[in-house]
Amino acid sequence: MTTKTLIGATAALAGWPALAHEGHGLPGVSHWHASDVFGVALAVAVLAGLWWFGRRK
Repeated sequence: MTTKTLIGATAALAGWPALAHEGHGLPGVSHWHASDVFGVALAVAVLAGLWWFGRRK
C-alpha cells in the first residue's frame, strides 16, 4: 500500500466517528462532544505524522 493511498483512506475514514448529531432532545440543534474533537485532533496528528515521515529526503 502506498503512502498516498494510506493517507487518502485515513482522511476518508477520519471524520466518520466524529460526526455532530442532534442532541439530547433538542431537535435541529447539533453539537460536538469532547471525544469527537479528540478524534478529529488524533486524525490530524496521524495524517501529519504520515506526511512528515513519508517525505522524500
